[in-house]
Order: sequence, then C-alpha cells, then structure tokens
Amino acid sequence: MRDSFLNQLFIYNSMKLLHIPAKSNVDIKLSKEALKKLPKKKLGIVTTIQYLHKLSDVEKQLPNCVLLGQILGCNVLKTEKAVVDAFLYIGTGEFHPKNLALKTGKAVYVWNPVNKSLKQLPESDIDKEKKRIQGLLNKFLHAKTLGIIVSLKPGQFNLKLAEHFSKKKNAYIFLCNNVNTKEFENFPFTFIIGLICFAWLSFLSVIIFG
Repeated sequence: MRDSFLNQLFIYNSMKLLHIPAKSNVDIKLSKEALKKLPKKKLGIVTTIQYLHKLSDVEKQLPNCVLLGQILGCNVLKTEKAVVDAFLYIGTGEFHPKNLALKTGKAVYVWNPVNKSLKQLPESDIDKEKKRIQGLLNKFLHAKTLGIIVSLKPGQFNLKLAEHFSKKKNAYIFLCNNVNTKEFENFPFTFIIGLICFAWLSFLSVIIFG
C-alpha cells in the first residue's frame, strides 16, 4: 500500500507548478484610535502572507514592537519563544489569532486592516476553543475506526504520521489532492484525522493535525 501511495505522490510532484504571490494593496497602518487602545506593552507583530510586505509600516508606528512575520492557523512555532508581553495580529478572521492565543497563552489583539477595527480576543472564546479541542480528543480516544486524510500537496504530505496513527487503531488512509467530503460517507468510521488544510467536515467529528 505504501508503494502505491508513493507512486501517486511521484506523479503529482512531477507536475509543473506556478506559484504566484498574492500581495494585498490594503493600507495596514493602525488608526489613531487603535493606537490609543493598544496596551503600552512589548507587542509581537504577526500577520498572514498577503500583508507580510507591509509590516514595516506598523513597525514605524510601534517602536517597541517585535516583528515576528508570518504565521499560519496551524503553525505559530516562531511565536512560542518570543519575548513579548502580548501579540498584535494583522489580518482578517480569527482562525490564525485563536491558535496563537492557544499556543502561547498570551493576550492577542486583532487589527483588521480591511474594516479598520481593533479588538482583543476574549478569554471566554479561548476557553471555549480549549473545551472544543478536548472534546475532539476524547472522541478520538474512544473511536474504534479512523479515517486519515493525507494530502499530496507540497509541504503537507505526511504519510509517516498517518501510518503512526494507523498502528494505534483500525484505520483507512486516504491519499488525495482535493477533498470531496461526500466520498467519506461510504466508509464505516466515526472520526477523521486530517493531515491537510481543509474546512471542518460537518457530518463527522474531525480533528486537524497539520
């Protein structure tokens, strides 16, 4: 089975890929009102890739800040050892800053450069997320059969981890490039581990490792 997986991976990685940087032209500088609301602390500044080239504009506004660069919703390793009091996330949505708060245990302020709003992530939201994750872990421990999704996409392929999970429980391993959630309804498992970046599946309990 492993040889079949690796053969498909070779075919996929043999395709020519064109990566096009998508840089935002939105002005990410903080408003005067937002600057007044921020705490007088040493802030670690993070963002997503589309605003990365403009972080120096914010650095000029916050002389005591530390530029930490890009984070992902599933990867904030560069922030975990940062010597800062709190974080300022520049971007839209809460997926990235929530994981940042969970991993570091520090306050996270969110500046949305599109609608020009600033807020601090409420501790109640972080506590709720912790309980949700714990609930998923409990379901994983009690699941008898797993579905494990392995991505073919560069940077996401992790067959070794999938095989590790399959040794612990009865499991189906799916190697794919694009995910069609309806296809999984044909298999008798009650829990999916997704080694892939994709939206939560609504019909099963899902936990993301990756």
